[in-house]
Amino acid sequence: MKKIITLILSIAILSGCTSKFAKIQKSKDYQYKLKMAEQYYSTKNYNYAQILFEEVFPYIKGTASFEEVYYKFAYCSYYEKDYLNSENLFKTFVETFPNSTKAEECEYMRSFSYYKQSPKVELDQTNTNKTINLMQAFINTHPTSPRVKDAMLIMDKCREKLEAKEYKSAQLYYDLGFYKAAAISFSSVSDNFPDSKKSDEYKLLVIKSYYKYAEMSIQEKQLERYEKVLAECSEFIERFKESKFVAEAETYKNLSNNFIKTLKHE
Repeated sequence: MKKIITLILSIAILSGCTSKFAKIQKSKDYQYKLKMAEQYYSTKNYNYAQILFEEVFPYIKGTASFEEVYYKFAYCSYYEKDYLNSENLFKTFVETFPNSTKAEECEYMRSFSYYKQSPKVELDQTNTNKTINLMQAFINTHPTSPRVKDAMLIMDKCREKLEAKEYKSAQLYYDLGFYKAAAISFSSVSDNFPDSKKSDEYKLLVIKSYYKYAEMSIQEKQLERYEKVLAECSEFIERFKESKFVAEAETYKNLSNNFIKTLKHE
């Protein structure tokens, strides 16, 4: 019974709010509409605020108040999590008010709106790459901005996501038994993210993949493919002297050496 009463009250309140908003929309007094838009904005009712802000645009465009209203209009989309629209609105703000004290903030928020659209690792990462480019452009344009630190952190997060996506693709090749493709892919991850904390792990996976590839090859091809493993092992040991995987790389090096010796004596 209590649940039914609560539901009825909620519907009544919602209906009342909708009715009030409809009356505001019908008003011909744009100053009143703007005042109510500001009230809705301050109470975080961004959907109603944005509708009213847009309706008063024809009356305030070119006036001193237009900049502030458009600024809030853009943030309405952001707060409503309509990041595709907020990106465009922040961009338009910067283009329309390039000398505004809020231009730097809106330029950053445009980039941040792209970041908010960055999808799960498994999906297309166009917006992630776009975020990196825009954040880098922001840093280049505003090197002394207090937002530079945040921009750099976001770029790092984006790179981590791109790294994870490449790693998953390489791992899939490995799991499916496409070892040559896996080796090339793991090598690409290592090359594309040389500062990664997992660089040595990626290199070891290159070794493992080439070793599996050599192991499954016909005898006529095995010699050159084990020699490839050997070269990768030597490079690993030289490059990652302090890695916890050195012993494992040494094992693959010894195994490959033994196979090479055997193949040369056959």
